[in-house]
Amino acid sequence: MKKLAVVAFGGNALLQAGQKGTIDEQEKNAYETSEKLLVLIREKDYNLVITHGNGPQVGNILLRNIAGNKMYGVPEMPLDICVAYSQGFIGYVIEQQLKNVLMAHDLDRDILTIVTQVLVNKDDPAFNNPTKPIGPYYTKEEAEKIMQATDAVFAEDPRGRGWRKVVASPRPLVINNKKSIEKIAREGTIVVAVGGGGIPVFYVKENRLQGIDAVIDKDLASALLAAQINADKLFILTDVPKVCLNFNTPQEKALDRLTIAEAKQYLREGHFAEGSMAPKIRAAIYFVEHSGKDAIITKTTKLGIDNGGTRIVMI
Repeated sequence: MKKLAVVAFGGNALLQAGQKGTIDEQEKNAYETSEKLLVLIREKDYNLVITHGNGPQVGNILLRNIAGNKMYGVPEMPLDICVAYSQGFIGYVIEQQLKNVLMAHDLDRDILTIVTQVLVNKDDPAFNNPTKPIGPYYTKEEAEKIMQATDAVFAEDPRGRGWRKVVASPRPLVINNKKSIEKIAREGTIVVAVGGGGIPVFYVKENRLQGIDAVIDKDLASALLAAQINADKLFILTDVPKVCLNFNTPQEKALDRLTIAEAKQYLREGHFAEGSMAPKIRAAIYFVEHSGKDAIITKTTKLGIDNGGTRIVMI
């Protein structure tokens, strides 16, 4: 039986800093990222489940919501519906561009996007402390102006790229349809699932699900999915080749390997920024602790390369 890997696309897999977010830009980025998956599909012989973020895209969908309501009276949709929108169109882009890559290399694999709901706790304390950045970057002055005019909350990007709107990010508890995702993926279909961390839902009463305004962290949701479908490996893709201590300082040190104990210690010491590397480290810890398998955090261009990225292991 082939090994099964979950690959969590980073935000730059579809939309890179400084880009406007046109469909041409996103399709080009998706194609280039998909090319890097060939090493896992063809050389490492993995079956794949692909997950992805949606921070810039869902933020832009919300902006269209506001503009459509103001200009034409189109009813605004809640955040969970916007996440569902983003799952559909990003899944379409990934499906199409990955299929183009496979055909260019004479490979024949079906690709299937599954719109994925993820159960959360409506009483999660995250709803009182919004931290998940979505949408475009603004200057401090622009962010302050929007906050004064609306109930939006903004926070400064830890890497100094500007200010972004932040929303609640509750902890994912259960991935809906996880059995089907595993079955289809193990049969050889490449599955795109848990887009944007999944559509957050809760039980408003027994046996009745309902959406809720939030965005789930896609790395943590990817780790939960990987553990629940018994994946052999979790790859978390980002825009740096390795996890670093003292990142972006003269004392920066790249790490080839991290044990769970070391990762937790470095988190406590504040080496990893929230909204950047910290959620990826927590996701890797979760997967390793709940599966006993390794997780790898790396840049897309280092995917599948020996000693590429940082390997997080049990001991």
